[in-house]
Amino acid sequence: MLERDYIILVFAMGIVTYVPRWAPLYLLTSRRLSEGMIEWLDLIPAAILSALLLPALLLSAEPRQMSLLRPELLVAVPTFLFALKTKSLGGTVVVGMMLYWLAGRIF
Repeated sequence: MLERDYIILVFAMGIVTYVPRWAPLYLLTSRRLSEGMIEWLDLIPAAILSALLLPALLLSAEPRQMSLLRPELLVAVPTFLFALKTKSLGGTVVVGMMLYWLAGRIF
């Protein structure tokens, strides 16, 4: 590719990255969102995190095979329950790390 093509490519990638982030901010700053919309938007980070973590917890190897007895899943369940009960981010991290270390010793 020529140098000009690289400059155009970088510029286009910048636009494609910037516009989807800018547009909602621009369009929604002058509007008042309903409570239902705000509650729905609050769920997006949890949904994205779940979509990223669940395949790593349930699937193993190539070709992908579902396994419910993976150490990662066995550690994630009690860690999740601890997080729900205590709402403590620091405690959840410590419990998860300790359980993962223990699972590594057992399995």
